[in-house]
Amino acid sequence: MRNAVLGVALCFSATLLARPDATVTIHPEQGKQIIPKEIYGQFAEHLGTCIYGGLWVGEGSSIPNVSGYRTDVLEALKELKVPVLRWPGGCFADEYHWMDGIGPRENRPRMVNNNWGGTVEDNSFGTHEFLNLCEMLGCEPYISGNVGSGSVEEMAKWVEYMTSEAGSPMADLRRKNGREKPWKVKYFGVGNESWGCGGSMRPEYYSDLYRRYSTYCRNYDGNVLFKIASGASDYDYNWTEVLMNNIGHRMDGVSLHYYTVAGWTGSKGSATKFTNDDYYWTLGKCREIEDVLKRHIAIMDKYDPKKQIALMVDEWGTWWDEEPGTVPGHLYQQNTMRDAFVASLSLDIFHKYTDRVKMTNIAQIANVLHSMILTKDDKMVLTPTYHVFKMYNVHQDATYLPLDLECERKIVRDDRILPMVSATASRDKDGKIHVSLSNVNLEGEQEITVKIDGQAVKSVKGTILTSANIDDYNTFDNPDTVAPKEFKDAKITKGGLTVTLPAKSIVTLEVD
Repeated sequence: MRNAVLGVALCFSATLLARPDATVTIHPEQGKQIIPKEIYGQFAEHLGTCIYGGLWVGEGSSIPNVSGYRTDVLEALKELKVPVLRWPGGCFADEYHWMDGIGPRENRPRMVNNNWGGTVEDNSFGTHEFLNLCEMLGCEPYISGNVGSGSVEEMAKWVEYMTSEAGSPMADLRRKNGREKPWKVKYFGVGNESWGCGGSMRPEYYSDLYRRYSTYCRNYDGNVLFKIASGASDYDYNWTEVLMNNIGHRMDGVSLHYYTVAGWTGSKGSATKFTNDDYYWTLGKCREIEDVLKRHIAIMDKYDPKKQIALMVDEWGTWWDEEPGTVPGHLYQQNTMRDAFVASLSLDIFHKYTDRVKMTNIAQIANVLHSMILTKDDKMVLTPTYHVFKMYNVHQDATYLPLDLECERKIVRDDRILPMVSATASRDKDGKIHVSLSNVNLEGEQEITVKIDGQAVKSVKGTILTSANIDDYNTFDNPDTVAPKEFKDAKITKGGLTVTLPAKSIVTLEVD
C-alpha cells in the first residue's frame, strides 16, 4: 500500500518520487446518499464591495446591468448554478433592520456598517432586491434574522412581509412596495454567531432566545420555514451540546462556521505571497474540518439518532490578510490555486457527510474572502475557486459513491498528515459517473489507477484546472492565468482508468 507516511515535517524541499502511484476504488453499489445541491451554497454579506459594486450597481449605473444587478456577475452566477444564497450576513445581520431596506430607494435611511469598516450604506439593496435576485438565479434564499439587536416583533413581521399571501398589514405593505405575490423563503437563520458578533451570548441564554424568537417565525400560506439555529465556531463542541439538549427538534438545522486561517491574532498571512510550507500547512488545516464535523455530528447523533436535524456549514473558506492598498475592514483578498485546492478538498469532505450536512455556504460570493468573483468598476474576473465550483457542479443532487483511496501522505507543520491525492465521485440521474481528483503535490505528477466496481468504462472526458505556479491568480489585466482546459490524460484500461495528474492540478472526469 502507498498510504504509509513518508517524509518528515518541513521536508517538502526534498525531492519527491517522480511519479508516485495512487489507487482510487469506487463502489457504485454502495451509493445511497444524495449530495444536496445546497452543499454548493454561497454567502453574500453587506461587507466591503460584495453587495455594492459586486452584485448591485443600481439601474442608473454606467456599468451594464439588469434592473440594477451587474450583467457580467449575473451571467457568471447563472453558469455556476448557485443553489442557495445566504444574506444579509454574517455579523451584519444582527445589526440589520429590514424595514430600512424597503420602499422607494430615495427615502431609505442611510446606515453605518459598524462591523466592517464603518462604511455608510444607503440601503438601496434590501429585501426586494435580494429575493428578486434569488428568483433571477433560480436559487433558494437563506435569510439571516436579527436576534442580536432586533426584536421578536421585527423578525416576525419580516417573515410575514416576505411570505404572507393574506391581506395582513405586512402583506399589504409589501404590495404597496411593488410586490403582489409573496416570495417563497425556505431557509431562515435565527441569529448569527450569537457567541460573538451576534450578541456575545452563552449557549444556554441563546437557546432560550432561539425558542422565543423562532416561535413567532410563522408558516404562511404554504410557505414552510426551515429554521436554523446559530451554531458553533469550529471547535466549540459545548455550544452544539447545549443547543441539542436545550433546543432539540425545535430547530430544523444548526449552523457551524469553520475558516482555514493561520490565526485570529496578528497577521493571517498574504493571499498571494506564501511558501511551499505555508501551502501544505493550509491544506492540512483545511482537511481538519473532517475531524471537526465528526465531533459535532457525534454530539448531534446522541440527541438525534434519526438525523432529523441538519448541520449547516454556512460559513467556510480561507481568510487571509486584506490586500495592501484596499479599504481596511472590507476583507478583500486575492484568490490563487491554493484557494482552489481548499475548495476542492473541502467539497470532497462535505460529500462524505451529507447524511447530516445538508448545506454549506462558502464565504463569500464576490470581493470578500474566498470569493467566486472579483470586480473593479466595470471589470470582472473569475477566480480559481469559481472554476472549481463550476467543475464540481456535476455533483449537485447526484448520488454520492463511496470510494477507497490509497496514496502517498506527508507530515506537514503541526504534525498534520496530508494525503497527496484527494478524490470524490458521484452518479447523476442519467447514470453517468463523475470523478473529481486533486493532486496537491507541488513537485510531481501522480499516476492514479481508478477502479469502478462492477462497471466497465466505455468513454471518458475531463476538465483540468492547473497553473505554472501555486500562487498564480487571475487579474483584471490577465483574467485567464488560471482557467480550466480539456483534460486528455485519462486512459481506459481493462480494470477502469489510468489517470496521469500533473503537479498541483484538479480534474473532473465524466465516465460512461
